[in-house]
Amino acid sequence: MRIASLVSKPKSFLMIFIFIQSMSLNAQTGSPDSSQVEWSDSARDQALSSFQRRVGTLDSLRTADSLRRLNLEVELASLRTTDNVKKEELLRELQGLTDRESLRIQRKKNEIDSLRKSVKGSVVRGLVTDTLFLIYSRLGSFSAVERATAISTRLETISKNWKFESDNLSILEAETTLDVVFDGIILVGISENDAIWMNSTKEELAIRLKKKFEEELNAYARQWNIVVILKEIGLAALVILVLVFAIKYINKLFKWTKKKIEDQEGKLIKGIHFNNFTLFDSKQQIKLLVRSNRFLNWFINLLLVYISLPLLFGIFPWTKNLATTLVDYVLGPLKRIALAIWNYMPNLFTIAVIVVVFYYVLRGIKFLKVEIEKGNLQIPGFYPEWAGSTFQIVRLITLSFMVVVIFPYLPGSESPVFRGVSVFLGFLFTFGSAGSLSNIIAGLVLTYMRLFSIGDRVKIGEIVGDVIEKSLLVTRIRTTKNEIVSIPNSTVMNSHTVNYSSDASVNGLILHTTVTIGYDVPWKKVHEALIEAANRTALLLKEPKAFVLQTSLDDFYVSYQLNASTDSPNKQASIYSDLHQNIQDSFNEAGIEILSPHYRAARDGNSTTIPADYLPKDYVAPSFRVDNTKA
Repeated sequence: MRIASLVSKPKSFLMIFIFIQSMSLNAQTGSPDSSQVEWSDSARDQALSSFQRRVGTLDSLRTADSLRRLNLEVELASLRTTDNVKKEELLRELQGLTDRESLRIQRKKNEIDSLRKSVKGSVVRGLVTDTLFLIYSRLGSFSAVERATAISTRLETISKNWKFESDNLSILEAETTLDVVFDGIILVGISENDAIWMNSTKEELAIRLKKKFEEELNAYARQWNIVVILKEIGLAALVILVLVFAIKYINKLFKWTKKKIEDQEGKLIKGIHFNNFTLFDSKQQIKLLVRSNRFLNWFINLLLVYISLPLLFGIFPWTKNLATTLVDYVLGPLKRIALAIWNYMPNLFTIAVIVVVFYYVLRGIKFLKVEIEKGNLQIPGFYPEWAGSTFQIVRLITLSFMVVVIFPYLPGSESPVFRGVSVFLGFLFTFGSAGSLSNIIAGLVLTYMRLFSIGDRVKIGEIVGDVIEKSLLVTRIRTTKNEIVSIPNSTVMNSHTVNYSSDASVNGLILHTTVTIGYDVPWKKVHEALIEAANRTALLLKEPKAFVLQTSLDDFYVSYQLNASTDSPNKQASIYSDLHQNIQDSFNEAGIEILSPHYRAARDGNSTTIPADYLPKDYVAPSFRVDNTKA
């Protein structure tokens, strides 16, 4: 019964129908409140597209309602005056259509209000005014930007008509728009959407825009008045005159400054010195200051000219755009730079925080390294000499990780150019430092192999000396002749290395030397003489005792090798020298001649090789002995 009663009342039925349709459209679109939601570009575009679809739906309903209204009005006009029941029914339906139209307009206003804070209008540029008004909605197949551009172009075309009169502007009603027209040229077509965006009706908005066009065209026409042009020429001449006088007196000021600078040579200007180093003498400093003075003079003159040009171009209406362009050449880049710096500030703070965190992490690691080197912190299986190299490795890894973390926050890190440069630098580093990388890896391996330490006496290849430096790239050795030899670590790895010092302090380093004595000398006597020589040598240890090895029995002699220990491997040259002196003395005292390896002498008729100091005073060289018994 209730449904039947509602259907029998057209107005109530239409109101309910509109309400249900409005709710369904809201549910489908879900327009957010712009005052509470921050819109992104994609969200704004999506919202505008959704708005256009909803507006199209509402406009199609309006078209259907208009046709129905027209039919009702025709039917109402054809009724007889006595048919009151039918007349009331038609009037109620007309009123329902009127209410439905009001709800439709209100619905559209709500939709536009939800987009008002997020949608930027397209600027219609005037002839004198930068922004004449804004266009927000499309019309037919034309977008808001295309409409704004077309209006600006038409206005510029009209401005070329020198016979412009305000009466030529008029408002004409079209099918769905009100058009502001000038001599048949439609400047703008005002739709219902345009009026709602401007919080106005179509009629009010048309009148307002017509007035704006009149004021703009009149203002533009006034600029071309001969009196105005003469005033503008006079103002331009004044600007040029001021510019000429400013440049003239600025040049005089800088000439005076130059003379003052030259007069101070040797007085206030005495050159720039750091300790005993002269960075600039007085003449060089004067020359630098004079050049700086000249550069500043030219810079100020050019700056004045550049500032004056926009002023000159801005005086005349036909060059105003050029003035704006000149100003934008400077202000545009500066604005973009300032905006880029401002937008980059969050990333900059992030990078600063990351750097500070990694800085203190490295401080902590360095503290552990120092404690391990001093021996205050002991780690089983980890030697103190490893601390420095390990710290360098950990430091490199930490810094590399820090760069990886910072990289996404660097400006332009996502650009193809930045990535290309990064790949190119990686290429250079990989191929350009192949030898260096091999030396670095070899240096690390040498450190952890503990082949030698600073101060050790070593033999690397054919080089013998003391290690004075170990770096990631080279090992430096000081020879016994004070020659500094730098050996790449990769060469050290590929060569055999003898370390004379690593075990000398515990077990001693065995030094050895060989003498060859003829078969006529008893071997026990030779042993005693060699042991005595070792005992006389200062830097040879008494324990373990020296010993002799007979290493060969040759054709003419026996090889005797003396072995003795020392804990001073870095003094081998002096120890060997003292030992050889003592061997000579010991053998001479024992009456043993050192004749080998290639010393030959006939025993008969020749003096002994032992020095005279070791021979008896009555020693006489024997004569030749000839045996004739067998003759």
